[in-house]
Amino acid sequence: MAATRATRPSSFSRNPSTSAAATPSIPLPGVKLGPGNAAFVSSGIPDLDRILGGGFLLGSLVMVMEDAEAPHHLLLLRNFMAQGVVHRQPLLFASPSEEPRAFLGTLPTPIAASKEERPRVPGPNQEGNEQKGLRIAWQYKKYFGEQPASQPQYRDVKQEFCNTFDLRKSIERHMLSSQNIDCVSIEKISDLAPLRERCSSFLSKLNGDNSSIGLAGRIAIRSLCAPQCGFSDWDMVSFVRSLRAMLRSSRAVAIITFPSSILPHSFSKRWQHLADTLLSVKAIPDDDKDLAKLLTGYQDMVGLLHVHKVAQISSQVPVILEAKTFSLKLHRRRSLILEKLNQAPVEGSSGTSYGTAGPCTASFKGSSIDF
Repeated sequence: MAATRATRPSSFSRNPSTSAAATPSIPLPGVKLGPGNAAFVSSGIPDLDRILGGGFLLGSLVMVMEDAEAPHHLLLLRNFMAQGVVHRQPLLFASPSEEPRAFLGTLPTPIAASKEERPRVPGPNQEGNEQKGLRIAWQYKKYFGEQPASQPQYRDVKQEFCNTFDLRKSIERHMLSSQNIDCVSIEKISDLAPLRERCSSFLSKLNGDNSSIGLAGRIAIRSLCAPQCGFSDWDMVSFVRSLRAMLRSSRAVAIITFPSSILPHSFSKRWQHLADTLLSVKAIPDDDKDLAKLLTGYQDMVGLLHVHKVAQISSQVPVILEAKTFSLKLHRRRSLILEKLNQAPVEGSSGTSYGTAGPCTASFKGSSIDF
């Protein structure tokens, strides 16, 4: 009598209970599958997605250390939230302000919807084809996402994974009113238990194959340890731990910004250890002549972005970055781009700089010098 033996998974196999929900078999709108069946959502910044290897990993916790001198962390937060609005993904936003919904009015609009980038007027032959069937206006195509196959007029609509946003213009109000957006104020609450329950309820709607939403969600928490909140250090650490555990089995990504300068050193290290992806932003002084001589394109920089850690969930392959520090720049004074830091040539020398300045989308030639 042959006994049936159950297959025993090895220590290197993934846990299906934690990775099944975070990595859907069918790509969700606004979700891109990467190597090893890893699922990513866009950060809202094309260069940052390429630096991180595809974007923010689904089911991970992203933490951004704020700079006390300038609110550059809001650039990352706004682009992250605006990208979710464009993809019609559910959004939970928590802020230490009295009216957190007012922050939604500062979200940037996609540049592709600007008037100056409209396509040329179609010719006579194209006008005849347009009259054969109703079609969506070109500037609204990317907002509809994936449509059912029973609607042939939407089959050719291709949604961009990551948009380029115009920081000078706010997103249209009708896009915010039709979204599943929940805003929470954490200014007048004594502990983080209500926020923990809101996050748990938000994530429970996204889990499971029979989810009524069928989309990847986004959680954005601004300045969690702000002085006006008054939370204890251990309460905040406990909240971050529980949120990270809930994200592991969910179809969502959470980003938390916090001013690390007001935290005790030991608790700041704990926060950094709990993050799956850890970033920090820093302002650049305008009158730093020594730094201006050292770096090329210093006059165009608005800040620095440092990548401390990249998420590695269900993977033992380390992520090796070409550089860890990047310059924040505004392309044409409206869109955010990231560039590798390049050392300027020494005065009196006829050689070129150690690196060629350019966005991360272009190829880099030169030695890998990380500042």
